[in-house]
Amino acid sequence: MALTQMQQIQSLGEALAWLEREIGWGVTPSALQHLCGRIGELYACVLTNGQMAMEPQQRGYDVVASTGERVSVKTTTQRLPAHVQFNERTFADVDRVMVFRINTDEMQVETVFDASVEAARAAMSGGNGKKFSLSVRSAATSNGAAPSSREVRNASFDAHRIAEFDNGSIRVWTMGEPVEPVKPVLRKIAASLGVETRNSRGNEFNTRQLGTHVLDHLSERWGHIPYVPEPFSPSNFIG
Repeated sequence: MALTQMQQIQSLGEALAWLEREIGWGVTPSALQHLCGRIGELYACVLTNGQMAMEPQQRGYDVVASTGERVSVKTTTQRLPAHVQFNERTFADVDRVMVFRINTDEMQVETVFDASVEAARAAMSGGNGKKFSLSVRSAATSNGAAPSSREVRNASFDAHRIAEFDNGSIRVWTMGEPVEPVKPVLRKIAASLGVETRNSRGNEFNTRQLGTHVLDHLSERWGHIPYVPEPFSPSNFIG
């Protein structure tokens, strides 16, 4: 059965939470390749408004975009630069290539490559009848800006707007201006709200964990998290 976009976003959040839990138990990301791969496929579905390929071990591609494009998805947890490989024998069955990196420190998904199969092939090495190799060096695509992540919830507190995105990232705006880095501001907001910034073992939450706790607290405090679409003005703020 095809998943709705909301179900895909929920499944992506659950998969990221499960990955975070496994890593917290001491499991290495390299031992979680299937889970990491599924996270990448779900994120590709969200970005392309598509669906996962219907057949297990579908030849060449993993996702079918809403446009009908057949998308080959690769997901890595390696630090960049990294190399990903594609099966040369099934590459003719692909229309688009998307490569994601899971940042296991902040537990969010980064798009590192998104291009047509022709552009991807031009960037690849190999071609010995077995594997093509693609080198990805930074969190940017070869053909322009990465696809935009989508907000799944947000809340405002004093002069700050906090938003969670479908790739697991947390962003903050103060008086309408984006804040970078996010974590110091989240710590201040958490202190004002009385939200813990460390887990039961005394380890400091990463940005995603801290942002999630802040948003959860605001949801409980106000009974809901009001969605504030951009652009917004200071009149939207609640304190």
